[in-house]
Amino acid sequence: MSFNENTRVKIPAILHLCRLGYSYVSLKNAKRDENTNIFTELFSESINRINPDLVGDGLKRLLENISLALENEDLGEAFYKMLIATSGIKLIDFNNFNNNSFHIVTELPYRNGDDEFRPDITLLVNGMPLAFIEVKKPNNHEGILAERDRINIRFKNKKFRRFINISQVLVFSNNMEYDQDSIEPIQGAFYSSTSLGNASFNCFREEENVDLSIPLNPEDDFKENFVLKDNNLSAIKRSPEFITNKDPNTPTNRIITSLFSKERYSTILKYCIAYVQETNGVEKQIMRYPQFFATMAIKNKIESGIKKGIIWHTQGSGKTALSYYNVNFLTDYFQKKGVIAKFYFIVDRIDLLNQAKREFTIRGLTVHTVNTKDELLRSFRSQKAIHNLSGKREITVVNIQKFKDEPSVLQAQNYNLNMQRVYFLDEVHRSYNPAGSFLANLFNSDRNAILIGLTGTPLILSGRKSRDTFGEYIHKYYYNASVADGYTLRLIREGIETNYKIQLEQILKEIEVLKGEVNKRFIYAHEKFAEPMLDYIVQDFIKSRIRFGDHSIGGMVVCDSADQARKMFDIFVRKYNSEQKTIAEVDPKYLNVAEPVPEYSQYQVDHEHKLIASLILHDVGSKDERKQEVEDFKDGKIDLLFVYNMLLTGFDAKRLKKLYIGRIIKDHNLLQTLTRVNRPYQNFRYGFVVDLADIRKEFEATNKAYFKELQAELGDEIQNYSNLFKSKEEIELDIADIKEKLIHYDLHNAEVFSRQISQIEDRKTVLEIKKALEYSRNLYNTIRLLGHFDLLNNVEFKKLNILYNETKRHLELLNLKESVQNNVNTTNLLNVALENVLFMFHKISEEEMIIADQLKDMLRKTREEMGGNFDPKDPEFISLYESLKRLFEKNNLDEITQEEMQQNIAALKLIFDKVSELNRRNNLLLTKYDNDTKYARIHKRILEKGNILTKEKQILLTLLEIKKQTDDKILINSRLLENEGYFTSLLMPLIINGFSKVKVDLDPEAARYINNCLTKEYMNEYLGAA
Repeated sequence: MSFNENTRVKIPAILHLCRLGYSYVSLKNAKRDENTNIFTELFSESINRINPDLVGDGLKRLLENISLALENEDLGEAFYKMLIATSGIKLIDFNNFNNNSFHIVTELPYRNGDDEFRPDITLLVNGMPLAFIEVKKPNNHEGILAERDRINIRFKNKKFRRFINISQVLVFSNNMEYDQDSIEPIQGAFYSSTSLGNASFNCFREEENVDLSIPLNPEDDFKENFVLKDNNLSAIKRSPEFITNKDPNTPTNRIITSLFSKERYSTILKYCIAYVQETNGVEKQIMRYPQFFATMAIKNKIESGIKKGIIWHTQGSGKTALSYYNVNFLTDYFQKKGVIAKFYFIVDRIDLLNQAKREFTIRGLTVHTVNTKDELLRSFRSQKAIHNLSGKREITVVNIQKFKDEPSVLQAQNYNLNMQRVYFLDEVHRSYNPAGSFLANLFNSDRNAILIGLTGTPLILSGRKSRDTFGEYIHKYYYNASVADGYTLRLIREGIETNYKIQLEQILKEIEVLKGEVNKRFIYAHEKFAEPMLDYIVQDFIKSRIRFGDHSIGGMVVCDSADQARKMFDIFVRKYNSEQKTIAEVDPKYLNVAEPVPEYSQYQVDHEHKLIASLILHDVGSKDERKQEVEDFKDGKIDLLFVYNMLLTGFDAKRLKKLYIGRIIKDHNLLQTLTRVNRPYQNFRYGFVVDLADIRKEFEATNKAYFKELQAELGDEIQNYSNLFKSKEEIELDIADIKEKLIHYDLHNAEVFSRQISQIEDRKTVLEIKKALEYSRNLYNTIRLLGHFDLLNNVEFKKLNILYNETKRHLELLNLKESVQNNVNTTNLLNVALENVLFMFHKISEEEMIIADQLKDMLRKTREEMGGNFDPKDPEFISLYESLKRLFEKNNLDEITQEEMQQNIAALKLIFDKVSELNRRNNLLLTKYDNDTKYARIHKRILEKGNILTKEKQILLTLLEIKKQTDDKILINSRLLENEGYFTSLLMPLIINGFSKVKVDLDPEAARYINNCLTKEYMNEYLGAA
């Protein structure tokens, strides 16, 4: 059988969707609007059914309004509002989801001018293409990464705007289980929403213990035959591989059941999509699976009569977003019961109130804030859930900092049975003391209220466990799962070097001699202590940027006191960047501080950049100024932050990868602070914590209590839990592995190293060296601190990145060689060699950048046109392919001049035009054979032969007759293909009879030639060589 992505993944997935209640539609006779890809007949029939009052030209106007909405540069937000509307004309019947129509098509063209892509499977609801699935075969060369890169290019192509705007859910799968060790999505089944930038690929791990076969209809032989025949794959019907891949439990079929079984799909379309108005434009987000199952768990608890509980989702998993999704979900849930829901989000700090307000506002909620007791009383007494004129959904954010222990904040009152108050209490591990007055009054004032506690770390202090206050856990999502899903990183703790410790101890003694017995806090804020500490931080920060080869990462210094933060910032400005603007006043006495650390001067020269810092304290600058500084840090305009208490919780900046801890922090605040650096960023495998205060004992105590809580929850699963930090034992194992992998190579001389690895032809060996060097970069400071000098032997930290990049380039070369050697239809070569070309210039002008982008775009277009050819044996195609290959071999496309780029663009344009014309003619022929490439190729071979038939009409009629008879016989008995000799003899009379019908007498040689062509095409398809 054909052993490719179509037969192994796509066709089984189509049949799985049929068993979920979707009807397969052949594109051959389907009517659709090519501007929107809406199937007009299906749309008209469905919309009229669910809107029986629709009259006149209402349907036509509706289609026009949809088309206009899809033109917006809003990622489809206007269309989405139309899609989920429950008043006016309904596009989907959410009250009775089975009242809608559900169809699937394959290879639906998304076309605009010369630009085109064809998703493997498109799912239609009421004729609208709301989801698509892209599949790859298992163990494919680039895994899912290639699909991610391609969809990101399509997202940025404005010609595809309408198609991107109408799509709601995207799935990408190579039908493999998830790889736990990979930073990027290489294998597995992932889902995503559309984006203006880069797609965010999410894992989906089914949590509900369901039999995956329960929602499936029985297999239907008639439907299966129709799908196979329509895709010209009748030959695979009874093959054992095909039968295996129809299993409901394959990774692709599992995620299809999880997302597209009708009840789930209804919920996802209505409640799991959010438009977020960020400063740089709109983003579209889709619920992560832990948020989905937490929402379902909340509903189940409410239905069972339980009114309180805790959501334990690890830091960084989106608890505010979860609350937003639940405002929408629970509003409708209670509305169906004739009850109005009113929502509160309770925090205990003004900065958390501002952050929550922002997160809810940018997602489209109307947000009211409460900072005083009187404001809370007014809100609580109001019986209205909506206070805005637009009717937008609302939430009230309450900061209880100033009145959390007042006994008379809320009084018990008669509550309205038609109103349901829902309280989300943020970070319940920290400030909700059950002995305090606020919680007691909150509980008593409305006994019918629902209280949902949110925490990333349970309350583990003695006598104050979260569960004692808020009841049992509703849903849990642990740190390990978050790491495995790619939402958070593990941490590496880096202690300080011995010589620096000695230096600090000496300074402490000097200060004590000068000042006598004084408060430690005063000592730590003294310039004699603060300046060398700052120098150490700057030196380490610069080295880290160089070692990782990433100069976009940021750092944050958690100081011992506000005074120390001010002192370090003063010294930083005067010593490292006296030209930077500051919102804080800088002490002028530090104008004559010592020279910066040696590395800094060289860093400025190499990168033409001075480090910029900011001081974030509650009494420095205005609230708006501090907010702008924080935003500038997130945007990469500020390199280092100096803080004391602010930004230790609730602050998310993905680029923050170096955290310098300068004081002891306790309990949950410690865990919260540490996880500021655990957000995924670029290709980082870890976040890094530089421990200047020796937090080991405090962390061990906190982690031990956390571990006990986990053990109580996980039971036997505790063996799967790993520490927040990578442990010393784990690091030692990694180091032993690094030593083993690198022992034979010269790490001191990059040229010698390059020659050594250039001699390696085994891709697996080079991959192991690359991984070892990557770990060496990540663990460099820890390796030195643990005393493994034999490993690095004082190797320069700059060298590690050079060695890593050299290994990475050699691996890419081996991948390219492998693609060329194993090339059957040119696709691998063109994917690797062309689409991923990078252009590197030491001094590059804006004009050169424009030309480089034009060249890359032409490379991409040429690659896609070449890849779209179904006949690599066509002499014309071979000639074009050889021209492209010569062009590629002649030049290093990443090291060419501006003039050479212009010449290459012209050469590529010529190849592109010719292959486009060839594909145009090929595709016209292909449609005549119902998209069966086998017969289109045979048609061309007969013409090329020149002595059999020259009239194409005769060839077409003859081959169509042979195709019909052959496919029917194979569909009845696909075992015919198990015996090639028998199959060949079976074909001969079909061929002779077919040509006889058009009055052509084949000579024996011509008959044998056509018979051989046909046999080879069918056998290649059956054996997987096609």
